[in-house]
Amino acid sequence: MEKRYRAKQASDSLLVGVLLSASGGLQDAYTYNIRDEVFANAQTGNIVLLGQNLMLGNWEIALRYLLPLLAFAAGVYAAEFIHSRFHTKGIAIHWRHAVLLVEVAVLFSVGWMSQEMNLLANVLVSFACAMQVEAFRELEGNSYATTMCIGNLRSAMENFYYWRKTKDDVRRHKTTVYFTVILFFLLGASIGGVLSRYLEELTILLCCPPLLLAFALMLRIRDRRLRFLSLMTGATEDEALVNGGEDQSQE
Repeated sequence: MEKRYRAKQASDSLLVGVLLSASGGLQDAYTYNIRDEVFANAQTGNIVLLGQNLMLGNWEIALRYLLPLLAFAAGVYAAEFIHSRFHTKGIAIHWRHAVLLVEVAVLFSVGWMSQEMNLLANVLVSFACAMQVEAFRELEGNSYATTMCIGNLRSAMENFYYWRKTKDDVRRHKTTVYFTVILFFLLGASIGGVLSRYLEELTILLCCPPLLLAFALMLRIRDRRLRFLSLMTGATEDEALVNGGEDQSQE
């Protein structure tokens, strides 16, 4: 059947993006405040601290930063493995839904680990974070990150400059979107930093509701668009999935 329609991916909506960003900020605050001052998301910081401790001969401390770094790399690989093996035909979910479910399961397990298991907890959070950052890389068709802010801040200020220069409403909208994502990352980090004083190891469980809500929103958006495609083209749901839904080469 001829491909007539191209539905916007459910995963790149702003609402899904801010939920993921809030969770990303909370994860970083959690591992830094509760799990030996290691960054789950900001691997650049871990690399700096790894190199510093290697040069000083602090092998045990260096390991604290090396293993989360390796886990992050493994998480990217795992997300792409799920991507390549997951088939969407005939079902209303796609590989990003699977990534979110794995991430929720991993973070939920971390919440019940004691302080004696900090190294393992950091490894698992870094792994889950990497899966998220690999699976969710576009917001309204533009590149962004849900677990760090440097790239988002660069894009926000670039678009702000061109909006001020050209008065282009598209640039203004992009500026707003990027700053909104940064704001929600800050919100998540703030909540994580404050509540970690009271909830301690259990704080990471707060990431699960926004991730599950993102899962539900993606499912609802996808289902609605598939019904629309079927109505407009006269195709069955399976045909709409293949021909007009989310491009499996991209998903």
